[in-house]
Amino acid sequence: MLSELSIENFAIIDQLQFRLSPGFSVLTGETGAGKSIIIDAVSTLLGGRAASEYIRTGTEGARVEGVFLLSPTLRDKLQPLLQEYGLEPEEETFILTREINRSGRNVCRVNGRATTLAALRQIGQQLIDIHGQGEHLSLLNVRQHIDFLDRYAGLSAQREELAEIMRALHQVRQELGTLLRDERELARRIDLLQYQISEIRAARLQPGEEEELTRERTRLANAERLITLATTAYEALSAGSQQRESSLDALGEAIRALINLERLDAETAEIRRMAEEASELFQETARAVRNYRDNVEYNPARLESVEERLELIHNLKRKYGSSTAEILQFGQAAERELENISHHEERSIELRQEEERLLHKIGELGESLSATRREAALRLEKAIEAELAQLQLVNARFVVSFQRTEAEDGAFVGEKRYAFDHTGLDRVEFLISPNIGEPPKPLALIASGGETSRLMLAMKSVLSAADEIPTLIFDEIDAGIGGRAGSVVGQKLCSLTRDHQVLCVTHLPQLAAFGDAHYRVAKKVEGERTLTFVEELEGEERIEELALMLGGAGSQTARRNVEEMLARTRELKKGLRRHDNITTPAKVAP
Repeated sequence: MLSELSIENFAIIDQLQFRLSPGFSVLTGETGAGKSIIIDAVSTLLGGRAASEYIRTGTEGARVEGVFLLSPTLRDKLQPLLQEYGLEPEEETFILTREINRSGRNVCRVNGRATTLAALRQIGQQLIDIHGQGEHLSLLNVRQHIDFLDRYAGLSAQREELAEIMRALHQVRQELGTLLRDERELARRIDLLQYQISEIRAARLQPGEEEELTRERTRLANAERLITLATTAYEALSAGSQQRESSLDALGEAIRALINLERLDAETAEIRRMAEEASELFQETARAVRNYRDNVEYNPARLESVEERLELIHNLKRKYGSSTAEILQFGQAAERELENISHHEERSIELRQEEERLLHKIGELGESLSATRREAALRLEKAIEAELAQLQLVNARFVVSFQRTEAEDGAFVGEKRYAFDHTGLDRVEFLISPNIGEPPKPLALIASGGETSRLMLAMKSVLSAADEIPTLIFDEIDAGIGGRAGSVVGQKLCSLTRDHQVLCVTHLPQLAAFGDAHYRVAKKVEGERTLTFVEELEGEERIEELALMLGGAGSQTARRNVEEMLARTRELKKGLRRHDNITTPAKVAP
């Protein structure tokens, strides 16, 4: 639901911020006070047209921000869309912001993060429906009509079953399309795979081979240097030279001296043992150095062979992977693909048989869905026509139109084949005939204003449980109707609060009396500027406003009429909410 709305420098609004209650809220005020401007601001927030004339005179830009409270269900529903745009909702709150300036530049934000206008629009369409101005009307989106009907009919399980079959069919057709590519392309692919497999097999690569070859190349390339260093180390340890004795000779001399020292002083025995251990370690080190030197190979031919092998591996890495392991994996994948292609005829037959089986299954399930839809459509038509009659559209007819399109590659239904999608075989559209003698027409062709709003209200009253959009806004839905019908409209709007937050701009006191929260939109002059402000009315202030709307400002008779009207309305609301099993929503302080 929309919890808080903030508007800055929008038309005649300088700065406006107010909190909205759940349940049914009404906006009233004199003509020109700015009620429709607030609705325009909400429409702009949801991604609607942002004209420069919306920017208040004397300022460079306008800003609209809405704070929404998300239910777990709505948060889960929005999650895929948010992930698509790299956005993330908070646990409970969701903030949309839109800024417009005279240069035409828009800044759109979701939870403070900049995003595109398209993202803002798509998200906004899931949060609010605005009725009466022709914008954000989900019921005018023909593609959603079948979804409304299916939710009304309770077909979610069957739709999910159909979606599973559709996914399986997509996989089958994707694989089949791969197998049935152009023969020349297939032949070229076979040649390429055979070459790649042959090249990788001929290399006879071994895991870890490249690393071992690299180490061997280093040894071979530095053989002379390695021999020289090892010889120097060995001579220093054991061989000695004309200029100096070896380390082992010096250590032997030290040990002999320590033996003589021990004869004179037994406490030096430990020192003598340490020297003897060092002598043994030096001898082992000398032997190890000598063995290393003797094993170092100066072999230019082997070095050339290793270089060639590493060059081969390098060339294969450029083609097939960044390591020996990836090259081998590529080769295995190529062998599997070649195996599949080599048996593509048998596999093609299997896939065609599976495709036909799935198309028959889709046809069967589509027929079952269609039968249930048609039964539900009859109930829906009667229910909406009854609602329209109560809203003074007695002669209006509501029709749910069903169409199918034959297609050569469609689902099988008897001897025919029909086009289909994830919803089944049907193309569903809601049609309306407002007057006797007129053929039913698409909803988008119905005249705008009060007639359209009442039609939408009737549909929302019946489809409210199937409609997942949390907030509904009705702009002057009372246009062209009288006080008695206004009370009926008020009851309808009040009943919608079972599943939605409802906000209505109205001039009818009979309708406004049903509001759980009542906001007055007014304007005042400060300096030489006219500004719009909003205040929540309660108690005496609300009675005065309703009396003014009845045309009896200051009249005791008007006040008594208002008090009687409010008393009747309270009783009607109690009855409605007992029937709908809902309670009056808690008030939220402005």
